[in-house]
Amino acid sequence: MFLGTYTPRLDDKHRLVLPARFREPLADGLVITRGQERCLCVWPVEGFRTATRQLSAAPLTSKSARDYLRVLFAGAHDEIPDKQGRVTVPQPLRDYAGLERDCAVIGANTRVEIWSATAWADYLAAQEDTFSALSQEVPPGLL
Repeated sequence: MFLGTYTPRLDDKHRLVLPARFREPLADGLVITRGQERCLCVWPVEGFRTATRQLSAAPLTSKSARDYLRVLFAGAHDEIPDKQGRVTVPQPLRDYAGLERDCAVIGANTRVEIWSATAWADYLAAQEDTFSALSQEVPPGLL
C-alpha cells in the first residue's frame, strides 16, 4: 500500500527520485501511465499486470473501453529505478502532467501518482468540500 505525500523535484535529466518508502515495492520495475486529472500513475509491474488482466475483460465492442485502453497503453512507459531510486519521466508524460520541476508524489493505495506541485495543491483545495461531504456516504464504522 502506498501512502503519504512527498515533494521531490525533477533533475536536469528529467529524473525523479522516488520517496524512500516507495522504493522497495517499485525496485523490480514499474510502469508509468497517464492518469486522470492530468497526473501520472506509477504502478509496480505486477500491479500493472493485475490491472491489465482486469481491463482485458472489457469488451472490445465497447468504444469507450477501446478509447481508454488506447490512451492508457500508448502512453505507458516501463522502467527500473536506478540505485538512487531515480526514474526518468519521458517527455510526452511530462507534457501531459505539466511537470516542470516541483512535483507532488502521492501514495494512492495500489499505485503512486505524480502531479505538478501546483496542480496537486489546486486539486486538493478544490476537493476539500467534496471530501468532507463524502464522509457521510462512507459505510458506518469504517471511519
